[in-house]
Amino acid sequence: MSEDNGTANPLSPDELRSMNAYWRACNYLSGGMLYLRANPLLREPLKAEHIKRRLLGHWGSDPGQSFTWVHLNRMIRKYDLNVMYIAGPGHGAPATLSNSYLEGYYSEIYPDRSQDEAGMLRLFQMFSFPGKLGSHCTPETPGSIHEGGELGYSISHGFGAAFDNPDLIVAVMVGDGEAETGPLATSWHSNKFLNPVRDGAVLPILHLNGYKIANPTILARIPREQLESLMRGYGYTPHFVEGDQPEAMHQRMAEVMEQCILEIHDIQDKARSSTSEPELASWPMIVLRSPKGWTGPKEVHGHKVENFWRAHQVPVLDPLTDETSLALVEGWLRSYKPEELFDENGTLVPELQKMAPSGSRRMSANPHANGGTLTRPLDLMAFESYGIKIESPATKYESPTATLAIFLRDVMKRNMHSFRVFGPDETASNKLDGIYAASKKTWMEAIKPEDVDGTEIARDGRVMEMLSEHTLEGWFEGYVLTGRHGLFNTYEAFIHIIDSMFNQHAKWLEKSKKEVAWRAPIPSLNLLISSLVWRQDHNGFSHQDPGFLDIVTNKSPAVTRIYLPPDANCLLSVADHCLRSKNYVNVIVADKQPHLIYLDMDSAVRHCTKGIGIWDWASNDQGNEPDVVMACAGDIPTMEAVAAVAILREKLPNLKIRFVNVVDLFKLMPNTEHPHGLSDREFDSLFTVDKPVIFNFHGYAALVHKLTYNRTNHNNLHVHGYREKGNIDTPLEIAIINGIDRFTLCIDVINRVPKLQASAAHVSEWLRDQILDHLKYAYAEGIDQPEISNWVWPMKQQ
Repeated sequence: MSEDNGTANPLSPDELRSMNAYWRACNYLSGGMLYLRANPLLREPLKAEHIKRRLLGHWGSDPGQSFTWVHLNRMIRKYDLNVMYIAGPGHGAPATLSNSYLEGYYSEIYPDRSQDEAGMLRLFQMFSFPGKLGSHCTPETPGSIHEGGELGYSISHGFGAAFDNPDLIVAVMVGDGEAETGPLATSWHSNKFLNPVRDGAVLPILHLNGYKIANPTILARIPREQLESLMRGYGYTPHFVEGDQPEAMHQRMAEVMEQCILEIHDIQDKARSSTSEPELASWPMIVLRSPKGWTGPKEVHGHKVENFWRAHQVPVLDPLTDETSLALVEGWLRSYKPEELFDENGTLVPELQKMAPSGSRRMSANPHANGGTLTRPLDLMAFESYGIKIESPATKYESPTATLAIFLRDVMKRNMHSFRVFGPDETASNKLDGIYAASKKTWMEAIKPEDVDGTEIARDGRVMEMLSEHTLEGWFEGYVLTGRHGLFNTYEAFIHIIDSMFNQHAKWLEKSKKEVAWRAPIPSLNLLISSLVWRQDHNGFSHQDPGFLDIVTNKSPAVTRIYLPPDANCLLSVADHCLRSKNYVNVIVADKQPHLIYLDMDSAVRHCTKGIGIWDWASNDQGNEPDVVMACAGDIPTMEAVAAVAILREKLPNLKIRFVNVVDLFKLMPNTEHPHGLSDREFDSLFTVDKPVIFNFHGYAALVHKLTYNRTNHNNLHVHGYREKGNIDTPLEIAIINGIDRFTLCIDVINRVPKLQASAAHVSEWLRDQILDHLKYAYAEGIDQPEISNWVWPMKQQ
């Protein structure tokens, strides 16, 4: 595999010797983390009792990662660079931990892991040990914004970090196994959205070490000319560093790394000094081809290890029970000559300490990797002034998201360096195109003359659109993890594409919030779900799925919120709250089609602040015990519930109804289970303890039962929700076939309230006829009857 690169030697003999020694120190620490529970500097012969009882961790990518880190350090020191590092290989934490430890920042945060023999031993003992350090770059790892427990997000996180950070270079180490994932493959296109005038740079380093856990990797086995063509086709200028001889590889990497930094500076300098708009740049990237498990054991018990898949995890599996294996581990670790690297106290020798940058220039200490320290609150207006004025409840229609767009337009105008909106080709579709008055969509590729007619693209746009939810979510996560703000909007049915990304981010937040005190709170990840199940009648069954809410409720209540504002005014209040919040994933469910406005702005603010409440104007139980509670959450379910109450109050005027609307879904949970839930007394006061509750819900009915399963009145809670039934339907038809329509709700009330079961039989018959008549009209005309489409609350507010 070794080859003569035929390059100059930019490193002097002394610099080469020091850099290689520093790299040896990194590799020694990485190996020590895998194996040692005692004798951290091998100052006595290695014995079985010095070996961990359970060997966990991954070795394969560590040497290549540390090799890259050492060369990035050289560039940081030479050019005073601001560089952040993202580790794409999933279990590559030993490399990041080793470098963080050698730079000293790790010990500054964790004084018990000091830069001496005792601290080193503590680090070794804690790595991959129950209740201690994970083998990923978890939130406990300084310099990390990216755990890598799930592969595929390194590049998109890197570009998200670089947006609006003009002096930042994000070095992204892409594992060649990771490069096989769908999210990673689409994220190469992120370079088409990087504006060299206002943004930083991303330097991808594709690490071809050849193998995954038990298989070769695709990109390592294709011909070099194909790989080069692939990278050039993505729009990069690839630079290859290939070999296995450390001295030659150091010289080649030093040359290539400097060339890449100079190319980045050249692109930025030309763009920033020009009076014309910047063009799409061909950004540099590095292909590093080095052996899997480089410098580790070459063979174990006759089996190839180095430069093979057996080096992926722990290269020697049985040193506790096999003396030959124990000797092999000892010989391997001693090959790094720790006695030359660390002094009598176990501290890195002064000559090598100078190889690391200082202060915040250390990649482990880069403040962007603890983005909350850089966060500045958004400059927000009084959202109330954007509200819809109404004379009485439920008599006027407006699009919630179109109303929100005007508010977001001005948020964008006032925060042009710290706020972005993300969405997969759906900003206009979701009625958020009002934002374009502040900023268009980012587009660095060719712009044609006809694009002025509604395409809404510009070099300096701040609305991020690409038809890849994975890449957008990665950008957004990288953006907020480095301290900025934003909102992601997408169709409800397809937010499932990022289920797993949401899971990973929520886990990161939970760890950071609960267990890592030094991590400052970051802006919340705000997800706006629109084009909802109940108004996907024109797109059909494939576009009808409200199940993302079920996924969210599986995550820690300390970091997740779900809001279902019933109208445009409530959406404004919820959005303002979410944009101001930190350390949450806020999921907002709001449709784009025109919906009734139920509450004036003041009432909306009060209602959303409480998160759940009684609507007196729709209730008639004032001063009386209700016969039934009509509850709802979501815009269409709310309209159908309000319409049902209007029918019941007309047809059965003696029926006492309490109307309850839920904005904050987690209010349904006991406050003993969720920090924002209701106490049992509060819940019982709203829903009663012995009366039927008919709950019309936006999503799957089982979710409401899950949240309320141990409430006092749960047996009387009857939930209507999506039943996985749909086609090309009218809005009322899809409501009917799923049982959330006004007529079905009224029938259920009659069936549940004992005194109505006999006396209201004629009303039940009329309701069933209504269902048949409306379905007949829908099948004949393809639309709902005007009395449904234009329905308003028929009663004047008392």
